[in-house]
Amino acid sequence: MSDLNQQLLNFNQNQNFNYYDFYVSKSNYFAFKIIETWPKWEKNIVNIHGEKHSGKSHLAEIFKQKYKALKFTEKQLNNKFFKSLKLHENLILENFENKTDEKIMYSLFNLVDQDNKYLIINSNIPLIKMNFKLSDLNSRAKNCILAEIKDPDDDLIFALILKKFSDMQIKIEKRVIDYIVKRIDRSYRKISNFIYKVDEISLKKKKSISINIIKNLL
Repeated sequence: MSDLNQQLLNFNQNQNFNYYDFYVSKSNYFAFKIIETWPKWEKNIVNIHGEKHSGKSHLAEIFKQKYKALKFTEKQLNNKFFKSLKLHENLILENFENKTDEKIMYSLFNLVDQDNKYLIINSNIPLIKMNFKLSDLNSRAKNCILAEIKDPDDDLIFALILKKFSDMQIKIEKRVIDYIVKRIDRSYRKISNFIYKVDEISLKKKKSISINIIKNLL
């Protein structure tokens, strides 16, 4: 495995989204570099997309803290809220699911373009696959920078498990983590659920996690 003293992505339910808790791997490198290279973006709107628990919110929080961005959800989007957007250069639309008025979304894109602002939109699926009914919005969505967080590779899975177990003070041998990495599904959601179940068992049995316990869970 690569150097696991690098930043690690934290799956804690009470997540601490600081810069040094983010582990960079091939899976999330491009999305991370987008955050790091602001404001030298080719376009002013970035769509970070990937599976739930993949680290989109963590990256958004890093961006917010580094560059004083305003973070909001689509539920907050209305004409009155637009006034507050004008006070900020950097904006983050968190967990976008296309449940708001498309005309308001189109207005948001226009605001970013006209006022030369920067906008990150986080979503589980890319904007270009959302099939907006408003043709102009579809056109705008195609003109965003797409930053996909891909399925986790072995290094990232190892880092996630190691960091999380360490945080929970669960004793586990490296060979057990290696065993998990080779067999667990490449899914952030399933990794998160797996870690939660291990924590649950550890609290109940109050002992270190064995290969047999892991086998049963997997």
